Amino acid sequence: MKWKELKSKTWFKILSNRFVFVGILFTIWMLFFDANSWLNHRELDQEKKELLKNKAYYEKEIKSDNQILENLKDSVEVEKFARQQYYMKRPNEEIFIIEYADSLEN
Repeated sequence: MKWKELKSKTWFKILSNRFVFVGILFTIWMLFFDANSWLNHRELDQEKKELLKNKAYYEKEIKSDNQILENLKDSVEVEKFARQQYYMKRPNEEIFIIEYADSLEN
């Protein structure tokens, strides 16, 4: 194409306007190269979602642990917990642990 034909095109007139050109450069800079770019914001949003999931998980675990602690105020529950979790026993007592094949970790 010749230069005169190119200058007469509508899209060329719009893009050759210095304000439009500077605006396009500014938009590209802000989206990709700036410290507060869209890419950085996307990464931070993903990290925020992951942290919120972790927060919900740990709040659920805290609630579960508080329930266990509430149950352990009873001496019968303390004994039951010690027997199940730590395999403790009374004197002159034997404990047999039965593990099923489907409950074992591979």
